[in-house]
Amino acid sequence: MAEHNGRKRIVKRKKKRLAKKRIAIVLVPILLICAAGLVYFTSLYKKAEDVLSDSHVNDGRDKSELRQDLVDPSEDHVSILLIGVDASEIRDNSDHARSDTLILATLNKSDHSVKMVSIPRDSYVYVPEVGRKTKINHAHAYGGTQATIETVEQLLDIPVDYWAKVNFDAFIDVVDAINGVTIDVPYELYEQNSQDVANAIHLLPGRQLLDGEEALALSRTRKLDNDIERGKRQQEIIKAVVKKSASLNSFLKFDDIIEAVGKNMTTNMTFSEMKNFISYGTKGNLNFDTMSLEGNDLWVYEPQKAYYWELDALALDQTKQELQNHLELEPIVSDSPSTTYDQEIAQPEEEDSVY
Repeated sequence: MAEHNGRKRIVKRKKKRLAKKRIAIVLVPILLICAAGLVYFTSLYKKAEDVLSDSHVNDGRDKSELRQDLVDPSEDHVSILLIGVDASEIRDNSDHARSDTLILATLNKSDHSVKMVSIPRDSYVYVPEVGRKTKINHAHAYGGTQATIETVEQLLDIPVDYWAKVNFDAFIDVVDAINGVTIDVPYELYEQNSQDVANAIHLLPGRQLLDGEEALALSRTRKLDNDIERGKRQQEIIKAVVKKSASLNSFLKFDDIIEAVGKNMTTNMTFSEMKNFISYGTKGNLNFDTMSLEGNDLWVYEPQKAYYWELDALALDQTKQELQNHLELEPIVSDSPSTTYDQEIAQPEEEDSVY
């Protein structure tokens, strides 16, 4: 009997040792993965701090002139102006490029929502830098980022708290870094690529995965519709990029995303402020509302033939009010010049291209 009990104790000890080994076999790789993840996250954070801090520029503005107090993106509702410039290495025009894309986004911390309004590049507006009305995309060519900000604030009566300026390469590299975005292509199109090679991109209609060059072509084209639809496509692509970038599947791609953005962006946001904006995309349940500025085609034949987008004054006022409400601002009484056509048209230094 004693011998039998002894054997049972030996068996139990062996089972315990075996169970401990099994636990160790399971725990060791988990701990290694966690350790590797911690190292990766730490190195990623350091890289983000280094790369994105290099993107920061001091624009001399502590705050918008339309703000009474400084804003803190961790606590306040704020706005960001996204400026996409039609600049690339092959064009060598970063200093005098026109803005190809202008999107003002307002962020409401309370309901975790974002409103984005696309401003058509041919919008006929007052540009303070030149003291007269012209296409809004000329503001950047005349006076860079500062002139663009002043023009947008004058147009929408909304403070531009932060801004980020990116070029074609940033767009392409970010989309490629997340292995493309799935977008509904509305029609068959042929479009030039980032190297200005005509008809290099050919897309068929339908929902499909687009790489960086293809997504750029879709965001730029307006041959078969107009600037309003173009703005809507750009907003959809931005939403798709934000959603996919924030997914777990893209976690290991953050290194490439940071590199792509950092080398092709300038911004007045500090790294600390950027971290607050990143939380908008990573907390989930982000509500996007996209808008466009309604208007009508306007052709001018003197002193030379030129096309403009004449904004609808009533629709513009409604958009202003919606954005002000989203930022919970007091209504601003504007002395902005009328958006209707007048005879003072500032001509660009060279003819506009369709891009």
